[in-house]
Amino acid sequence: MNVPLTTQDFIDRAAVACPDAVAVRDEPGVPGDLGALTYAELAARARGFAAALDDLGLSTGARVAIVSPNCACFMVALFGATASGRVFVPVNFRLKPAEVRFILGHCGAELVLVDPELDGELGELPVARRIVMDGVADAALFPPDGSPAHWEPDEDAAGTINYTSGTTSDPKGVMLTHRNLWLNAVTFGWHMGLSERDVYLHTLPQFHCNGWGVPLAATAMGIEQIVLRKVDGEEILRRVERHGVTVLCAAPTVISAVLEAAQARATCGEPVPGAGTVRIFVAGSPPPSAVIERVDSLLGWEFNQIYGLTETSPLLTINRARPQWDELDGPERARLLSRAGTPAIGARLRVDENGELLARSNTVFKGYWERQDLTDAAIVDGWFHTGDGGFQSDDGFITITDRFKDVIISGGENVSSIEVEDRLYQHADVAEAAVIGVPDEKWGETVKALVVLRDGAGSGEAELIAFCREGLAHYKCPTSVEIRPELARTATGKLQKFKLREPYWAGRERGVA
Repeated sequence: MNVPLTTQDFIDRAAVACPDAVAVRDEPGVPGDLGALTYAELAARARGFAAALDDLGLSTGARVAIVSPNCACFMVALFGATASGRVFVPVNFRLKPAEVRFILGHCGAELVLVDPELDGELGELPVARRIVMDGVADAALFPPDGSPAHWEPDEDAAGTINYTSGTTSDPKGVMLTHRNLWLNAVTFGWHMGLSERDVYLHTLPQFHCNGWGVPLAATAMGIEQIVLRKVDGEEILRRVERHGVTVLCAAPTVISAVLEAAQARATCGEPVPGAGTVRIFVAGSPPPSAVIERVDSLLGWEFNQIYGLTETSPLLTINRARPQWDELDGPERARLLSRAGTPAIGARLRVDENGELLARSNTVFKGYWERQDLTDAAIVDGWFHTGDGGFQSDDGFITITDRFKDVIISGGENVSSIEVEDRLYQHADVAEAAVIGVPDEKWGETVKALVVLRDGAGSGEAELIAFCREGLAHYKCPTSVEIRPELARTATGKLQKFKLREPYWAGRERGVA
């Protein structure tokens, strides 16, 4: 028997197994707040959303986009769209309006949902229907129940398109099939050890590779999910304390914020919640081993690390402390946990002759939306090219050491170096520009621009950074600019980014975060 794997399996299971359990607690006090929904109510609202899409005339395969911070409506739309055969397109709400417009136009979205706080700046969008999720304008789209038309399940159909910065200036639409989403969620949930007794805190943006698939896995297990709209270290501690949170996922910057808040509590003699009960899963870039050690010593939380990409749904490796590490001292245990980890169930990894990490897995994406050329370049002879350099040690652990693609990962967000360079070249004073990632204690790595000015030009660091911030999402912009008389090139005129990065990473084990 071969039954198609779709996202509907997760919400259907929860509605039957634990209909009265709290599914999601929305961020209180914001427009469109849905309060606390049970799994029966979440499933009913997802049906209502799907039926509303029927009424709007959106057929199977239609793209439904959302631009919003975390909220309960985001989860309703995720299940309502995908489980009815539409394609869900979660867009990074931190992007500039021009970037959002490109994504919506590129994927051909027929409907976009916009958070009320973004209503003003996202007034003009290239879609037929634009609805603000304020609890009023979207009332017909989020009814308490409904009877959608039947969709014949197809596990090979795209369930989501997630846009990611790449080696070109335009973002790429990563098509993840229902099979990709299903297997990633189940595998990740297994590695995380999720159970009905867990409580999950949404510190990770739901647009970020669908929250790494954890909302799907948590829903399948009937886990209570707490929405967090904005990351704040002290607020995370309060939510852990108030709701008994046991699991959360985060980029290294979130850990730093939590540690700062915990240190402030400890200094005042206040308790830090979650010791011995919270486990945190980290990706984006490995924090320094000293930070990993503080997660244990100050928070008493279990630190875990994963590695993956949007194109792999994302889970490829996982690093959870082995029982035999329990007797090791803190620094040594932290060093072992700083590695990317061993292959996840079903993932096969190898390093090719050029030192690039390649992957084979059922979680590897279907392809880039309307970019077969980029798909063919990324998947060669059945192996996905991650663009990351690394090695696998004798004990099977993967360590990421370099980056072959022209991407900087800062605070867990991908930044295309070429996109930032394109922006700098629009400034009248810039003759040449090279953008690289340099180490940063808070962000893992941060964006640095090396610039050659035109003869007679006098622009400085502050002016060039401000110019970038006018045209790019702030997280993509340089945090420093170095004016140089020239940029070293090869005999053929090519910039070698790894040589430009070398002085900044000297003395470190890796050349990237």
